[in-house]
Amino acid sequence: MSLKIYNTLSGQKEDFVPVKENNVNIYVCGPTVYDYSHIGHARSVVVFDTVVRYFRFIGYNVTYVRNFTDVDDKIIKRANESKMTSEEVSLKFIDEFTKDMTALNALKPDYEPKATEHINEIVELVQDLIEKGYAYEVEGDVYFRVEKFKDYGKLSGRSLEDMKAGARIEIDERKESPFDFALWKSAKPGEPYWETPFGKGRPGWHIECSAMSSKYLGQSFDIHGGGKDLIFPHHENEIAQSEAAHGTSFANYWMHNGFVRIDHEKMSKSLNNFLTIKDTLKSWHPEVVRFFLLSKHYRSPIDFTDDSLKEAETSLDRIYSLFERTGEIKSDSKNQEHSKFWNEFMEAMNDDFNTAKAIGTIFEGVREANRIIDSGENLEKAHSIADEIVKMGNCLGILLLSADDYFRGKPSKGGEKISPEEIEALIEERKTARKNKDFKRADEIRDNLAQMGVVLEDKPDKTIWKFA
Repeated sequence: MSLKIYNTLSGQKEDFVPVKENNVNIYVCGPTVYDYSHIGHARSVVVFDTVVRYFRFIGYNVTYVRNFTDVDDKIIKRANESKMTSEEVSLKFIDEFTKDMTALNALKPDYEPKATEHINEIVELVQDLIEKGYAYEVEGDVYFRVEKFKDYGKLSGRSLEDMKAGARIEIDERKESPFDFALWKSAKPGEPYWETPFGKGRPGWHIECSAMSSKYLGQSFDIHGGGKDLIFPHHENEIAQSEAAHGTSFANYWMHNGFVRIDHEKMSKSLNNFLTIKDTLKSWHPEVVRFFLLSKHYRSPIDFTDDSLKEAETSLDRIYSLFERTGEIKSDSKNQEHSKFWNEFMEAMNDDFNTAKAIGTIFEGVREANRIIDSGENLEKAHSIADEIVKMGNCLGILLLSADDYFRGKPSKGGEKISPEEIEALIEERKTARKNKDFKRADEIRDNLAQMGVVLEDKPDKTIWKFA
């Protein structure tokens, strides 16, 4: 079965055909680094990290680029508020973003370019557009002539005529058209700037991605990705300026992930429902968060609620509980044949990276393996299915831990926090109490641990624990 990708540009699923055989070049728009990363950032990163993992899994050589916008109005505002430089603000939040994404098992991209490190490439691209008549200077600002690019609107499906009819745009008399957008912005007092042939200033938002993607991936490449909120105007403008400058198609496939909603409402600071990854990971294991973000098809919206996170946690617990069972099964099987679950998993992923269906297939395998163990009929087959489930999970960036490490790594949801060392000490005290027939103290320890979210399970040779 060939790999199919839903292409926003055509509005349909298409067979994936790379520009260069056996190679995939992917550019994904990264964050503007002025604040802590939120769960919307997490979804985009996890989605495209999974896409990259799957391409590599099926044998492609992948070059993955994700940028940082490190000069922007929001960064300058935060710098002024915090008495920091724009560079200090951006470096701080790049570091925080990296920590968050590492916690979510996101692979580091091959390149993570910053806008401020590619000013020369940006200026050259702006100059090229001026020379070709697609851009013009006004008092140190440079604007793109939208109406000169005949295909404008082909990604978003918007036409200039319709936009003009319903326009509520603040008129800038200096622009030839209200729809023209900034390629370069002249410097205001106190802002960072660079010296250019058109004066002191800084790049506009859209131009940086065109310059950086062409540097690392070429003027025409395979996949460009980001959130649905970027389709217009950001990605539409990228296409216009890139294709106007280079005279060739920009990206062949455009992928966009759906929005994250908080308790069925759009996530927004104004609604006070803004969830950072940092805070979310205080309550939920990183694999639970990643599992949840992959539990819906990437193009669909997803509702982030405590109930949905609890459901994801319960589901992940079931998989790791199977690994606890199969970990006690000795297996010398050299069977290389894939099960039906494996084939169904691959079919789901080949159908526009349908992780929701792929996860459903994993649970079919979990049910079958547990049924086999319960019946005692063919324990090696159960072990083989569990091994395949691990490989499927690794392809999704989950199931990377031992069952023991997963359960012990879950944040306690009890009131009082307790360290693993303290838990082990209490288990030893309980063991001694039981040996001395002090069952009251032994039960007291178990109950106290339970109140802190720690569950004990007595085995014939030891007591194991995990967070509930």
